[in-house]
Amino acid sequence: MKSELEKCLAGEQFNTSDPEIQVIIHRARSLTKEYNQTASTDSVKRQDLLSMLFDRLGSNVNVDTPFYCDYGRHISIGSNVIININCTFVDCNRIEIGNNVLIASNVQIYTATHPVGINERLVEGWVEGHENPFFRTYALPVKIEDNVWIGGGVVILPGVTIGKNTVIGAGSVVTKSIPENSVAYGNPCRVVRSIDK
Repeated sequence: MKSELEKCLAGEQFNTSDPEIQVIIHRARSLTKEYNQTASTDSVKRQDLLSMLFDRLGSNVNVDTPFYCDYGRHISIGSNVIININCTFVDCNRIEIGNNVLIASNVQIYTATHPVGINERLVEGWVEGHENPFFRTYALPVKIEDNVWIGGGVVILPGVTIGKNTVIGAGSVVTKSIPENSVAYGNPCRVVRSIDK
C-alpha cells in the first residue's frame, strides 16, 4: 500500500494532513524562514540552508529573498541558476530546474491542484477535526529545461514542461507545456515565435 507521499509523487489524490507530509512541510517552513532572515552577504550559510532544503543544488545558484516553498525536498536545481525575489514554488510534486536558467521576480510554480467538479473536490460528510482535509488534492510535476528565461510574474501550472532555450514573457500564465526554442507569452501562454538555434 502506497504512503500518502508516494501517492503525491505519483500524481494521485493524497491527504495533505498526513503526519509524514506535515513533518516535511514544517521543516521546509523552518528552513525558508531562516533562509529569508539570513544576510544576503552570508553566502556560506545561505548555500548550506539551500543544500538542506532542496533535493539537488548545482553550482553558482542564487536564490534571492524572500523565497517560499512547500516541501523543498522535491525541488532540484542545476548549475548557473538565478531565482529572483519573492518567488513561490508549491512543490508537492517534483519541480526540476535545469542549467543556465533565469527566473525573474514574483514567479509562482504550482504542482498542486484539485478536481474541478465540486463533488470530486469536496469530501462529502466531512467533519471538522477529522484527520483528512475537507478537499481533495493531487499534484503533477513541473520541469524547466536548460537555458530557459522565465519573465517576472509568470505563473506555471501543474504538469507543465518548458523546453530548453525558451523564453516565457512577463505576466504569462503557463497552462500547457511549451516546446523548446520558443518565445511564448500571454494568458494562457502561447508560442509567438521560434528562436533561431
